[in-house]
Amino acid sequence: MNLLDELARTDIAPALLAQVQALIEQQQARLAEKDFKIKALTFELAYYKRVRFGKASEALVGEQRMLFDETVDMDLAAIDEELRSQAPVKPPRKRAGRQPLPPELERIEHRHEPESCQCGQCGADLVKIGEDVSEQLDVEPARFFVHRHIRPQYACRPCETVTAAPIPAAVIDGGMAAVGLLAWIAACKYLDHLPLYRIEQIATRQGVPLARSTLADWIGRIGVALQPLADRLAELLRQHDCLHADETPVRQLDPGSGKTRHAYLWAYRSGVHDDGPPIVVFDYQTSRAGAHARSFLHGWRGHLMVDDYAGYKAMFADGPTELACLAHIRRKFFDVHAASKSPVAEQALQRIAKLYAIEQQGVGLDPPQRMLLREQLALPALAELHAWLLVNQRTVAAGSGTAKAIDHALKRWPALQRYASSGTLPIDNNPVENAIRPIAIGKKNWLFAGSERAGRRAAAIQSLFATAKLNGLDPARWLAIVLERLPTCPNSQIDSLLPFPDFT
Repeated sequence: MNLLDELARTDIAPALLAQVQALIEQQQARLAEKDFKIKALTFELAYYKRVRFGKASEALVGEQRMLFDETVDMDLAAIDEELRSQAPVKPPRKRAGRQPLPPELERIEHRHEPESCQCGQCGADLVKIGEDVSEQLDVEPARFFVHRHIRPQYACRPCETVTAAPIPAAVIDGGMAAVGLLAWIAACKYLDHLPLYRIEQIATRQGVPLARSTLADWIGRIGVALQPLADRLAELLRQHDCLHADETPVRQLDPGSGKTRHAYLWAYRSGVHDDGPPIVVFDYQTSRAGAHARSFLHGWRGHLMVDDYAGYKAMFADGPTELACLAHIRRKFFDVHAASKSPVAEQALQRIAKLYAIEQQGVGLDPPQRMLLREQLALPALAELHAWLLVNQRTVAAGSGTAKAIDHALKRWPALQRYASSGTLPIDNNPVENAIRPIAIGKKNWLFAGSERAGRRAAAIQSLFATAKLNGLDPARWLAIVLERLPTCPNSQIDSLLPFPDFT
C-alpha cells in the first residue's frame, strides 16, 4: 500500500489529497529525470575512461597525445562533478594519493582557531591535542617590481674629486630591464612559445607598459650576448663519438614578397649513452639540403643516428658511420597493422618489442655490461628478426604496405644492427625527436621566423634552454644568473656558464 492509499483512508480533504498527489507526482518526475541524467552521465564517464585509460595508440603521439589526454581529463572531472551534483546524498569525496608539494616552495601559514577556547557544553577550557594540516598550491602571476639603485656621491674638497660606487657592467648598458626580467621574457618567448605581443599584453594587465619594439630590442641583444655560449656548446657537442640528428620545417617571412617560405631547424643531440652532460644544439638553415648537415659536422668522425632522409647519405661515404633508427622501422609496421591488422606486421612488432625489452634491461648498466647484455640477447634476436624478414619478403604481396615495411627494414639493416655490437650506441633516434618536439608544437604559436637572423638567434637560445632542461636546470633561473655574470666573464672561463649539472 502506497502513501496515497493510506491518505485516502483518512479524513483528509479531497482538495488537500489532490495537492499531495500532484506534489508526489512532481517529485517522481524530478527523480526520473535525475535518474535518466545519472545513467547518461555514467555511460559518458565510462566511455571517456575507456578512451583515456584504454590501450595506448600511436594515432596520436608525443605532444598531440598529451593535449588529447588533457582534454579528456578535464571532461572526466566535469562529468564526475555533474554526477556528484545529481546524487541525492553527496558521498564524501575520495582523495586519491597525490605527490607531496615540493618542500622548497615558500609556505604561508594560516592558523584557524575556533571561535571559543571553552567547551560549548560545560564551559571548561579546551586543551589542544593536535592539529590538522592541509596544503593548497597557489600561484602569483608575473609580479613586476623595481630595483632602485642609490649610489651616494662623496666629494673630497682638498682634492676636488667625487667618489661613488661603480656601475657594474651589464648585457644591456643603461637599460631599464634587470636580468630577471630579461630571463622571464626570453623564457616566455622560447620556452612557452609566446609571441612578443602576448608578452606585452601580460605586462599591460599588471599595469606595466612594455612596448613590442622594446621587447624585440632586448631579445636581439640577449641573442648576441648568448651566441658565444651556443657556439661553445656546438664545439663540445662535436667532441662526442655518437650524435643524433633530425630536422623540422619552420616558416620564415620573405620580406620581398610579403609571404613566408620554408626553412629548417636542424637538431643535433649527444648520444644517450655517452659520458658527460647531455647537449642539444639547433642549427637554423634556409633549406633541407644535406650540405647544411655536412657543414655543421665538417671534419667530425663518429656514429650518426638518423632517419632515412637522403640528405645525410653523402656524408657517410668518407665521414661518420651511419646508425639507423629502430623506432622508424617499427612505425612503418605499426601503420600497416593499424590499417589492415596484418598478422605479419603484428609479428614484426612483437619481435621489435623484444629488442626494446632487452634495452630496458640495460638501463643503469655501464657500457661494458650493456655491450655484454646486447651480445648475449640482442644480437641473437636481431639475427632471428633478419631471417624472419627475409622469409616473409618472399611471401607477402609485392608493393603492399607490409612488403614496403619489410623492404625498408632490410635496406637499413647494416646500420640498424650496428648498435648491438657496442655498449654506447643508441637503439633509435627518439632522444633528438623528444628534444625537437616542443619546438615543433610551439611553432604553431609563433607561426614563422621574421628573418634568417631571427631564426639563428632562436636556434642559439633554444640550444641553451634545451640543454639546461636535459641537465635538470631551470632554464629561466640559469639565464638570469648567466646574464648577470656574462659581462665580466673572461673567454677562458666561458665553460663555467654553460647549462651543465655543475652550474652554480
